[in-house]
Amino acid sequence: MEVTQTKAEGLSRTFTIKVPASELQAKLDARIEEVRPQMRLKGFRPGKVPAAHVRKMYGRDLMGEVIDKLVNETNQKALEDNSLRPAGQPNVKMEADIEKVVAGQEDLAYDMHVDVMPEFTPVDVATLTIERPVAEIADEQIDEALKRIAEQNTKFEARAEGEASVDGDAVIVDFVGKIDGEAFDGGTAEQQAVVLGSNRFIPGFEEQLVGVKAGDEKELTVSFPEDYPSAELAGKAAVFETKVHEVRAPQTPEIDDEFAKGLGLESAEQLRGLVKDQLAGEHTAASRSKAKRDLLDKLDAAHDFDLPPGMVNQEFEQIWGQLQREMDAGRVSDEEKAKPEDQLKEEYRKIAERRVRLGLVLAEVGRLADVRISEAEVNQALIREARQYPGQEREVVQFFQKNPAAMAQLRAPIYEDKVVDYILETAKVEDKTVSRDELFKEDEE
Repeated sequence: MEVTQTKAEGLSRTFTIKVPASELQAKLDARIEEVRPQMRLKGFRPGKVPAAHVRKMYGRDLMGEVIDKLVNETNQKALEDNSLRPAGQPNVKMEADIEKVVAGQEDLAYDMHVDVMPEFTPVDVATLTIERPVAEIADEQIDEALKRIAEQNTKFEARAEGEASVDGDAVIVDFVGKIDGEAFDGGTAEQQAVVLGSNRFIPGFEEQLVGVKAGDEKELTVSFPEDYPSAELAGKAAVFETKVHEVRAPQTPEIDDEFAKGLGLESAEQLRGLVKDQLAGEHTAASRSKAKRDLLDKLDAAHDFDLPPGMVNQEFEQIWGQLQREMDAGRVSDEEKAKPEDQLKEEYRKIAERRVRLGLVLAEVGRLADVRISEAEVNQALIREARQYPGQEREVVQFFQKNPAAMAQLRAPIYEDKVVDYILETAKVEDKTVSRDELFKEDEE
């Protein structure tokens, strides 16, 4: 076997590997002897199939196994002998005619290209100063949250006979929708509750029911929006013949012990405490997120080293593909759409470079600090992922268990969070009091 490094530019390495046909044949002979004892073929006693017959029947497949194993072992040895840490899977390009190699007529020869990890010393995280915004939980915030809970439990009670509907009421109606005098599919309902002002119906429908009374019959003239999902109705004028059965007024409950017991709690005080705890959890998560952003910015500014081009290209392709999908779905700002493609690619390649750089820094910090994730943590993440697909949980779990790359993607964010927690525990973290609005304000990219 002959291994020669033929290229060393930046973090890219290329090796030319040659394995004589005689060495391949020797390994094939050894593989045949390894499988012969387990072979069961008609006409031969168990384990007594001649090597020549095995070679004739299965030599090609076995040689394929030998070559695959040899390529993997040789690639690993080339990296170890040169003290290189790969930044991804090596890329193999066959130079020999593989058919002739398998037939034993030609030496195995191929080029192995690989990007290697950069050598760098991460900043001492104990020297970092991280700003963490924090916000107090005011009584007004708790009151507002309780008010929302009460509104979510609003009940509608019948108004007095002859009392007209107002905005916010629920009107119980039958209706038949017609276009050019003909009823259309999906335009008919009975005992339908229409909450006035909820904007759940097409424009003009709810507004024209303001002021109706129980027993009223009224025609509503409306037009379907141009972008209405049903092409048959989009942009069409329609008339809905309605009959009002009942007008109900909203009754928002008081936040008292009785209301809390209806939610399965003991008292209004307990409900208030749970709301405060929920708000505290939201504040803690937002504070950590902002601290993490400041931490990543400082790590990015503190490091400057060459990046494996393959990793950057892979990250860029993923980001660029996501951008294209967002554009196709119309979820990109007009400012972004107006930029030339070259400018966009330059901007998003810088984002890819930042992500790769920070990923390498966090990985190295975690390695030096011996940060590890347990199988229990991975299993919990796997269970959470599986629960997103009700009825298919077992298939999801099996998919991850059979796909190392998918499992690695599941482990990556867990590991990153643990490294970030380690840095936040080690660095100097300064709390800065801000308002709740400022705490939850989205950062500008």
